[in-house]
Amino acid sequence: MLALAPPPTAAAVTESGVLVPVEAGLADVVTLQRRLQARISTEDEESFFVDTLSEYQWARDAAGLEPRTLDRLVKPIVEVCDFYGTVPWQLTPREMDRYFAGPGKLARETVRQKMLKIDGYFAFLEQRYAGEIMRRFGAAVESPIDPFNRPVHRGDFGLRIPPSQVAMREFFASWRDQLPSARKYAVACRDYVMTKIAYLSGVRAAELCGVCIGDVHWEHGQWGRFLVNGKGARGSGPRQREAYLFQEGRELLWWYIEEVRGEFGDDAGHPRAPLWPSERKPKAVAALNLPIAPAIVPSTFRKHLHEAAANYLDGPVTDLFPHLLRHACATHNYERGMTLWEVQKILGHDWATTTLRYMATAQADPEHANLEASARAAQRLVMDKGNLR
Repeated sequence: MLALAPPPTAAAVTESGVLVPVEAGLADVVTLQRRLQARISTEDEESFFVDTLSEYQWARDAAGLEPRTLDRLVKPIVEVCDFYGTVPWQLTPREMDRYFAGPGKLARETVRQKMLKIDGYFAFLEQRYAGEIMRRFGAAVESPIDPFNRPVHRGDFGLRIPPSQVAMREFFASWRDQLPSARKYAVACRDYVMTKIAYLSGVRAAELCGVCIGDVHWEHGQWGRFLVNGKGARGSGPRQREAYLFQEGRELLWWYIEEVRGEFGDDAGHPRAPLWPSERKPKAVAALNLPIAPAIVPSTFRKHLHEAAANYLDGPVTDLFPHLLRHACATHNYERGMTLWEVQKILGHDWATTTLRYMATAQADPEHANLEASARAAQRLVMDKGNLR
């Protein structure tokens, strides 16, 4: 039904017929201007709908969202409108219910994200186009996401219980003891060190897999740090941040780079060489004879972590996945005495409330903490006694 604005063009024609270059980010603006100059009929609701989509993407582009985020913003509304063969301001809450409870029913979080994107687009329509749509088409702009079908944010994950500190120590110790007898020694060492670094630093699988040799900075901080492309917030795209190695991670990573990394057959000293290379090169990559190997992908890391947990992890928790390592990092550091702000810094969160969700199972003793706080307050009074007037 709908034909969205054409892809960005490289040039535009002025009134004098001169061809001038157009930046890719302004392509939607040029398309919108052409439609306005063509004096589209006020009865052409479909074309007006496409114009509002273009301007909505333009507005969100000005707000700083990534291009791929802009594309995802309008897909849900186009999907529903195509299904019903109508324009957004003709949709009703009942139609939204039927679609997302029937043909559009997917995972709970996917449906939630789609419905929130649709609601966001309607907020734009209400703010900028409600009056014009009423005058042109006689329709009131009202979001079909009403209080009854609006998704409830239950959290992006349920309660995730990580292994205890003792279980994690025994897990890594058992795995380390088996490394010399591994069939593929270099690969086994890579997986072990990668898992240990993920646990110590709290980074996500996708962040860890993207680390290159040149991203490790031994001179930063007390024990060195490494750069990761962190998860973006509110559609802004990845944000680079420093992840922490700590003393144990520094010693382990130094051993891995000095003794193991060179066994993968590529140029381990190249700054863009992956820190965690794949053992296999696709034929297309091998034919290029590149100096560096491709990096391991998150799905492979997850698979090897599941296998290691099945072999070496004992206790109530019998499986591991990368994000559970992140929960374990937050929980165990908090239990060892780190403050909430320090744990938040490790995980790279903007909000402390997000960090709190990672520590739902942390063992805490409020009574003991109260006694320690009282002791610290009494000690300060003793120290400041001479300064009292």
